[in-house]
This record gives sequence, structure tokens and C-alpha cells, in this order.
Amino acid sequence: MEVAHCYLDGNADAVEFCPHDLHRHVLAAATYTLQEGDRPSRSGSISLFDVDADDGRFDLFHRVETAGIFDIKWNPVGGAVDRPMLAQADADGCLRIHDLECSSDGEKGGVLREISGEKISSSMCLCLDWNPSATSISVGLSNGSVSIVSFSESQLDVSQEWKAHDFELWATSFDMHQPQLVYTGSDDCKFSCWDLRDSPPNMAFQNSKAHKMGVCCIAKCPSNPNTLVTGSYDEYLRLWDVRSISKPVNETSIHLGGGVWRVKHHPYIPGLVLAACMHNGFAIVKIEDDKGELIETYGKHGSLAYGADWQRRELAQEDKQKSNVVATCSFYDRLLRVWMPGNNKGM
Repeated sequence: MEVAHCYLDGNADAVEFCPHDLHRHVLAAATYTLQEGDRPSRSGSISLFDVDADDGRFDLFHRVETAGIFDIKWNPVGGAVDRPMLAQADADGCLRIHDLECSSDGEKGGVLREISGEKISSSMCLCLDWNPSATSISVGLSNGSVSIVSFSESQLDVSQEWKAHDFELWATSFDMHQPQLVYTGSDDCKFSCWDLRDSPPNMAFQNSKAHKMGVCCIAKCPSNPNTLVTGSYDEYLRLWDVRSISKPVNETSIHLGGGVWRVKHHPYIPGLVLAACMHNGFAIVKIEDDKGELIETYGKHGSLAYGADWQRRELAQEDKQKSNVVATCSFYDRLLRVWMPGNNKGM
């Protein structure tokens, strides 16, 4: 069911609902636009929306112009800092942290205020992930390196950096159950895991055979410490058991088409995964008993499907199975949509 839509000021590539209790209505959307010419430049923006699907509310309340953005992530709930902060990985090689400052009159809304920014590389910052305690951030770089950046009292410091892959590093993810581990994926088709307790980090494992094209995304399953999924340009969503990483759990995997650019686990329902599939719109997959089933597709975007996220709604337990809200965005048509999946099978 459609809730609302709008067009952003630039090419849309990332959407993230705030996970913090009092701010779950806040949706952040990021853009990246290449200005071609004799002196090309990359510009971007972050827009904040107030979303209430039940009332049909979808209001832009703040926008900030930045460098071109490849990825944004809110800090996790339960970390060292309990207020909402938004991290930004951008084309200028910078990692930036924004505070969400709420309105003084108690009304919903607020503004983003940059509290820290650090140029961590001459290469572009392509992806990022917070560790569970929000004390460090992993950043994937366009030269194939990964940086671990410590964050404390608004200060950013590169604590570790190493050459992890041969080509662009599009995916980096902390293991939420074992935060000393970081997973990475790259255009070199390799899926790797690194142990941060060593310096430089030790490669815990690497799989270079399963993905037939570049690895675009990696997401650990919140409800199962042994399971994660990867997405690839080769159009497959793969399910892995980290205890036996030589091959995916299900060799056939799940063919979603289009190139699996981003995956998000549902905040409440184990095994439910939202995927942005580039040239093939968006998909919802149910993973159960080591098998995946495609239960819904969403094709109402006319361009590259890049950004996708679930809203963490404050619902009674009996309603959590019924009322899911999703935000999705597509690149060249600059379209941002909020919608409610119509197929409740497995949800």
C-alpha cells in the first residue's frame, strides 16, 4: 500500500529510519550527484522527513547540503551514546558525524548539526558501519582499503587501516555478536572477515569463489549469531553460516535479479529481509530453515533501486505481524517512496 512519495534534490542512494525510541518517525535520505565538466564535482544532501504511515504524514523538516554521499547510518541503540547520531561516508574521503538536535518547543522535527568530521583518505568513502557500542566505525574505501575509526567525545581517529581488497570496497559490516570481527566485500568478488584484535588485522577467512561478480552488501542476522547474508552484482542473495564459510548454506541461493545492492533485516521478525535490487526494484524475502522464499516484489521505481529500510514502529505485539512500513529510493529519477508491504505471508 502506498503511503507517500517525493522527489529529492539529487540522485537518491540511501535511506535510513532512525532506530532510537523517541525518533522512530525520522527518516534520513541521502543523495549523490556528479557534476560533470572540466572540473567535475560531487555534491550531495541529507533530507530528514517526519513519517507516520497510519496518518499518511510525510513531511520534510530539514535538509543539509554536503559532499556527495555514498552511505549513511544512524548509531545503534544501546551504545555508548544514547542520543541519535547520523554517520556519513562521502566522496571527499570524509567521515562525518551529525547530531540530531530536537526542537526546543518539544515539537517533532529538529536539525542535523555536524559534531565531527575527518578526512580519512584521499580515496572516496563508499560504505560504513557502526560497531554495536558505537565507539568505532568501519569505512570501506574506493582503493580497496578499510579504515577503523574510533569515536569518543565527538573525536574521530583512524585506529587501523589496511589494504583488504584489490578493487572498490562496497560493503563493510561489524559482527554485532562478535564485534572484534569485521566483514568486507568488494568488486574483486571476495567476501572476507577480519579479526581486529591483531594489528594489522588478521584475515579470519576469505571466500573468493561463491560470488560471480562484486560483493555489494553484507548483513548479519540480528536473531541468529551464526547467520549472515550477502548480496552481489551477480543478482543472488546468499545465506551463510559463519561456522562453515567455505560455501553458502544453500548452494542455489536466491536469485532476485538486477544486482543485490542493499539488504536490511526486519527489526522484529526473524528471517525477513528487504533487498534493493538495482535494475529489478525491491524485494522482500523470508529465510527459514536455511532456505529463502521471495514473498513480495515492489517495482514502482523507475531507476536504480539503491536505498531501502524498515521503520521500527512502536506497535503492540499483536500488530507487529501486520503493519510493516518501508522506505525505498531510486537513483536517477531521485524518487523516495514510503509504502506498506501488501503480502503478509511470513510476516
